[in-house]
Amino acid sequence: MRCPYCGCEDSKVVDSRPTDDGERIRRRRECFNCLKRFTTYEIVESTPMMVIKRDNSRETFSREKLANGILRACEKRPVSVDEIETVIDKVEVKVYSNADREISSAVVGEYVMEYLKELDEVAYVRFASVYRQFKDIHSFMEELEKLLNEK
Repeated sequence: MRCPYCGCEDSKVVDSRPTDDGERIRRRRECFNCLKRFTTYEIVESTPMMVIKRDNSRETFSREKLANGILRACEKRPVSVDEIETVIDKVEVKVYSNADREISSAVVGEYVMEYLKELDEVAYVRFASVYRQFKDIHSFMEELEKLLNEK
C-alpha cells in the first residue's frame, strides 16, 4: 500500500477491524519511511453473475427478478412467504456456487422448477408453463403426465 504522504510502498498494519456496517475492513497503517499513519479500507470485490438469455444476450443476475417469477407462480397458493424465501435463497446459492461468472437462464429455470416441484405442484406447473413456453395443450399435458408418473 502506497503511503499518501511520501509515496513509499512499504507499510505495516497497526490495527485492523471491521466497519460498523460489516462490509469493509478498516486498517490503520504506518509507513516505514516517514512513520506517518494512514487509514485504508478493504472490501470484497464482487464480480456480478451474468445470466445468458435464450437470445444469447446477457444481463446481471437479479434476485428481485427471480423472486417476481416465483411469487407469480405461487400466487393464490397455500405457500408461505418464508417457503418462497427459502426457494429463492436455495436457487441463489446454487447460481453463485457456479464456478463460472455466467450461467444460462435455462439452468436457473431448472433450479427453480426443482425446488417448486417439492414445494407446490401447481406452482411448479405454472412456472414450467411460462419457462418452457408450452406451445399448445399437448405439451402442457405431457408435463402434467410426467409429474403424475413421478408419483
